Amino acid sequence: MLSVHQLTCFLATYEQGSLTRAAEELGYAQPSVSEQIRALEKSLDVQLFRRVGRGVVPTTVADTLRPYAERVLAAIGDAEQAVRSVRSLETGTIRFGMFGTARLYAGAGLVADVLERYPGVRVELIGQNSTDVQEELRRGRLEAAMIAVAAVSSEGMTITPVARDELVYISADPERVASPVTAARLSQASLVMPETTWRANDSTRIVLRQMLHETGRNPVTRIEVEDVETAVELVGRGLADSVVPRGVVDALLPRLAPNAGWASLRPRQHDVLAIVHRADAVLSPAARLMIELATRRIQEICEPVRPR
Repeated sequence: MLSVHQLTCFLATYEQGSLTRAAEELGYAQPSVSEQIRALEKSLDVQLFRRVGRGVVPTTVADTLRPYAERVLAAIGDAEQAVRSVRSLETGTIRFGMFGTARLYAGAGLVADVLERYPGVRVELIGQNSTDVQEELRRGRLEAAMIAVAAVSSEGMTITPVARDELVYISADPERVASPVTAARLSQASLVMPETTWRANDSTRIVLRQMLHETGRNPVTRIEVEDVETAVELVGRGLADSVVPRGVVDALLPRLAPNAGWASLRPRQHDVLAIVHRADAVLSPAARLMIELATRRIQEICEPVRPR
């Protein structure tokens, strides 16, 4: 019967070409390594090494055994890591990337979903803007995230769209939201826009620039602010209008701008929200859990995008 201990000693001896050096690498006594090799040879009824001077040379049988031994030990390592991941999932920290606007109306629910399953974990939702969240993914500081596709570079990333969040025009003037807002009307509007630090990469502005491309104009902002709450409050005061995701309307207008209304754009425009992770990533149980829960939560709020 083969054992993990035997295969470990076999591989160390194979790689080192010496029982003594194999013992030093493993931190064992040399007789112990020799005993494990003899037991393995007896179990398989073969000779694995020939003594040459102070070292050993693998036989053809050893060459054949080596890749199988490596796969067995690798599988055992993967199993141990999986168990450790599950254990840490119950008591460790779960980190997930989510850009600011989506976190505004899905974040609290997502955290509640996680804690309902794993009351002992610590949860971190990371990120303000999709561009910053993607950079955290590239650097390996996050395993997975939900971000807006318009602001995402696909290079080296696996992108799975899961929902569409309609962009709508909001105003305290009822006449301005009495009908859908065309590109021509939008190009003449006086706007307050959030995400000023990320204005070049903000997904909402990217979509609006594409919409206004045929008019030859970019969205003109009268007021620039950082957070969407301030933008909505200024709309409620009648100081400017804005374009925000529909989820923001449902979350913030009743509280910060109860006198404001909204209208769709014509043609309708959307932020596409996607789960993103590095293309080469082997996702941990914690990451897979967050992807499952974040997808379900955002699809309850926004229009789901079903996989093709």
